Amino acid sequence: MPVDVQIERVLRVDAPGIGAKIKNARERDPRSVDELAKAAGMTRANWYRIEREENDVLPEPTLRKIEEVLGVDFGVKFDD
Repeated sequence: MPVDVQIERVLRVDAPGIGAKIKNARERDPRSVDELAKAAGMTRANWYRIEREENDVLPEPTLRKIEEVLGVDFGVKFDD
C-alpha cells in the first residue's frame, strides 16, 4: 500500500528587536508574567528567554499566541 508523502516548506524572516517589543507590550499589560505565560501555553522561563532573544528561532505559532494574549500585532509577515 503506498504511503502518503508530505512536502514541508519552512520560511524564516528576520524580526529584529522582537524580544524588546514583546517585553514592552508585556510591561504595559497589568497581568503578571506567570499569567501571560500560562495564557500562552508556556512557562515563565520560556517567556523570558523569548524576551531576551536567547533562542535562535521563535516559531510562528508561539509568536501568534503571544500576540493574541497581549492583544498586539508585532507586524511580522511572511512573503508568499
